[in-house]
Amino acid sequence: MSTSTRGTRRQSHWNLPNALTWLRISMIPAIVALFFYLPDPWAGPAACAAFALAGITDTMDGYYARKLGLTSRLGAFLDPVADKLIVAAALVLIVSKDPRWFVAITAIVIIGREVAVSALREWMAEIGASGRIKVSVLAKYKTILQIVGLSLLLYREDLFVIPTYNLGLLLTAIAAVLTLWSMIQYLRLAWPELRGSAEL
Repeated sequence: MSTSTRGTRRQSHWNLPNALTWLRISMIPAIVALFFYLPDPWAGPAACAAFALAGITDTMDGYYARKLGLTSRLGAFLDPVADKLIVAAALVLIVSKDPRWFVAITAIVIIGREVAVSALREWMAEIGASGRIKVSVLAKYKTILQIVGLSLLLYREDLFVIPTYNLGLLLTAIAAVLTLWSMIQYLRLAWPELRGSAEL
């Protein structure tokens, strides 16, 4: 392999979109530390701000990857991993402070859906049918509601007269419903393959 080829490949991996994705992953321990170790009343707002910033980087890395043509296999792998890790971390933090059954169930639904869809995508890729389950518009709306809802839940304190935490619970519950519905859509798209022969 020539030096120029190696340089081109390195550049395709270590670019702005991938750097933003790595930043999102690296912010997970920062969010945990802010949430647990910063004194009240600063812990919630600080963790909320860090989580919201991570959500912004999620939008930015996709935008720059498309605009600058800096897509890569590494980026395609890291982006959904970063999303799932930071959402799961936020849900665990929230349940640790509010272990009521409906909060725990919402967290289980969202995390369980991510695990199920990830497994489905991996299986579809193994049989060469990954193109059947592309990200839907509904899944994008779900992601927006999820980020906003979880941000408000991390904030915890009321903002003036706005019941921030209760609003966060509502938005996250709606996101959980959309999460299940989008999973059903993916399963319907994959059903022709799922009901086929078990032989690979």
